[in-house]
Amino acid sequence: MGIKDFEPDYKNLENAARNIRAARLPLYEHHIASSAMEKVAGKPFAPLAEGDARDMEEFFAHFCGFFKQMGYDTVSYECCIGNVMPHAGLLGGHGESVINTYADFLKYPWDEIPELYFNRFSAPLNALRKMMPAGMKAVGGVGNGIFECVQEITGFMHLCYILGDDEELYKALFRKVGEVSLTIWERFMREYGGMFCVLRFGDDMGFKSNTLISAEHIRELIIPSYRRIIDCVHGYGKPFLLHSCGNIFNVMDDLIAAGIDAKHSNEDEIAPFSHWVEKYGGRIGNFGGIDMDVLCRIPESEVKGRVREILTACENGGGIAFGTGNSIPDYVPLENYVAMVNAVREYRGGA
Repeated sequence: MGIKDFEPDYKNLENAARNIRAARLPLYEHHIASSAMEKVAGKPFAPLAEGDARDMEEFFAHFCGFFKQMGYDTVSYECCIGNVMPHAGLLGGHGESVINTYADFLKYPWDEIPELYFNRFSAPLNALRKMMPAGMKAVGGVGNGIFECVQEITGFMHLCYILGDDEELYKALFRKVGEVSLTIWERFMREYGGMFCVLRFGDDMGFKSNTLISAEHIRELIIPSYRRIIDCVHGYGKPFLLHSCGNIFNVMDDLIAAGIDAKHSNEDEIAPFSHWVEKYGGRIGNFGGIDMDVLCRIPESEVKGRVREILTACENGGGIAFGTGNSIPDYVPLENYVAMVNAVREYRGGA
């Protein structure tokens, strides 16, 4: 279950992000659960991530070793702003919004967030940089986009209430989060940009039929901050990848105009990967492939055929990196994940 003597080359993934067809089709996942990595490695190592500097280095030796063993040219790693925002946790959970009035907005410790971020994440980033194998770099960076960070402290439902009750507060939240995010990104690129070949954040803006907030508000309140962050990344000569789940076709042209180099995430019920490649492959790189739900449900014997079918449909589509349309959480059958990886390896000649 792995590739003997595999030699990674991060340029394959970087080229795909630049919409250049890579010499070797790169594998890519937005995230892979540590439990899945441990099963492949045959040993537990996830708890080491919470230890001291030596433990962290050992964790990243296993972490990077997994990606290399499976035939990836890069590791996927990000440090999320939401993890350090005071009173956060509402993006994927339940609780009371910390901001209900403009007075709450003014009292919120916005200026503390950048320092909290680097106090929390400098140690793991330094450990990852030290343990990165030759030929590899990371894909990732400052996790959580503008929409996700706002929801971390309001929740989606309460954010909708804020829009109805106080539109100026609603707009101020997005703009302030954009300012804080840019501050973090500017320092991140100075201190850690060199260990990444592609920078990204995830900002899930859609559901099955539309965007979660209006396209007008995305254009007015989110994309200007994207543009400033992407310009910062481009200033270091790096491409930018946007991960966004859902149906976001009504703002894709705006996102491309803002400077994204590549986009990840696809779900067959919205549009298969081949549709994204056909529609946007002339302008940006496309990362994704097999629907994660499909990978969970079909028998292992059908995985190779499904992967081949998707790759054949995308053969003339510019820069591509292949994996699932989302990620590998712990409930994805490990045998199906390995079958997908092996199918891609076989497609690219066994490497």
